[in-house]
Amino acid sequence: MADAVFLSASIPDPKRGPEYAATADAVAIASAVSALMNVTLGRRLLVWGGHPAITPMIWAVAETINIDYGSWVRLYQSLHFSDDFPEDNERFHNVTFTDDIENDRQKSLTFMRERMLSDYRYTAGVFIGGMEGILEEFNIFRRLQPNAAIVPVVSTGGAVVELAGRLPHMDQDLRDDLDYVAVFHRHLNVSVQEARFNRPTDQPVAPELRLWRRFTTDV
Repeated sequence: MADAVFLSASIPDPKRGPEYAATADAVAIASAVSALMNVTLGRRLLVWGGHPAITPMIWAVAETINIDYGSWVRLYQSLHFSDDFPEDNERFHNVTFTDDIENDRQKSLTFMRERMLSDYRYTAGVFIGGMEGILEEFNIFRRLQPNAAIVPVVSTGGAVVELAGRLPHMDQDLRDDLDYVAVFHRHLNVSVQEARFNRPTDQPVAPELRLWRRFTTDV
């Protein structure tokens, strides 16, 4: 199984989270999500909870890269929100649906997040924009994946700004570097020379065997 990266992201709703919307930059959030897909797709398994504003962004990038994207992404959704699922869900063909717990929004979300963050071994969690849900996912992620890297993209604003304040140290580029592709290559330890593979099962385990030079140089 390929190394997994967790994505926690959303665009704050001014009505539900005005304090988060006040600092959020929707353009930066979209740019960061797109950059993350460009860095990871075909190289790292990407897992996220299906936020209706984020899933279409991920699909927009996935359909431009010629690999079996359905085998590289994992989308989790709670059946509590079944009436609001985005149409893009159906395009990934690999959605994990979790139970509606007592018809309660918060209990259902927490149940989904616990399942999502315990189903894989993650090397990193990326946090972009967001509202209170990002803070809960951060807490669960830290508890269930204590050895994984934390990558809060503070320049996108939103709840990730508060999240960053909970960390003892954070690199400055996560605050001010808007070249998100470069940021993710650094913080996710993905070489710019790493090739993309059609499926995770095609990817060599050893990182040095994944480099594109290996496939273009005569031996």
